[in-house]
Amino acid sequence: MDLRNRSDEAAVKTRRGGSRDAIVEAAERLFLQHGFGAVSMDELAEAAGVARRTLYNQFASKEEIFREMLHRVSGQLENALPPGVETQGNVEEVLRLISRRILDLHKNPEYLGFLRMVAADARQFPWIAEAFAAVMDPQTERFVRYLAHLASLGVLECRNPTLAAHQFMGMLNEFSLWPWMMSRESVPVPAEELVEETVGMFLQRYRPAPSRTQATSASPIGTATRASKARRQQLTGQSDE
Repeated sequence: MDLRNRSDEAAVKTRRGGSRDAIVEAAERLFLQHGFGAVSMDELAEAAGVARRTLYNQFASKEEIFREMLHRVSGQLENALPPGVETQGNVEEVLRLISRRILDLHKNPEYLGFLRMVAADARQFPWIAEAFAAVMDPQTERFVRYLAHLASLGVLECRNPTLAAHQFMGMLNEFSLWPWMMSRESVPVPAEELVEETVGMFLQRYRPAPSRTQATSASPIGTATRASKARRQQLTGQSDE
């Protein structure tokens, strides 16, 4: 008897979970097609294939549905910049990893559709933009802190880490995000080439220039000078110092 009850409870939970997923998926489609304000709860129930009562058992309002959608998108954002990514190698390796994760996120239809919906409805419903920013901003702030940390170590010369973070993301967004948002063709650049060029340009701007001594030592002339000096010391048995 206990086993049967548990089985029945599990089946109910499964149906409820399925209904909830169906409602959210229907909301994603309808909100994107018609706008958040133009879609009614009745239309959502019909599109999800559930009874109106089932809909209200799951969500009391459209705002609750939106926040459930936002919760799911937040998980995708966390995957784009997972905990500990800052320790996955030197600065070039970490920036490449972050670039690839951002480009992967831009291939996710659910994320892109949600972003387009936010852009379309934020003026009429300012709380939508605020709720989305509350999820996006912490990820951006993590990247800013990472760049600030590198600057404190002297790895980067970056007086404004916030500006630098947005410049870096902007280079990627220009090729992989905004063309989709504006319904236009993107520039046909292979993803790995985009990653390498973005990281290269960023470090060209923010990596400290080598000191004159380091530059001389690293140059062919500097190498020849050191070799000549060592040879002279070997022949004379004396130091130039």
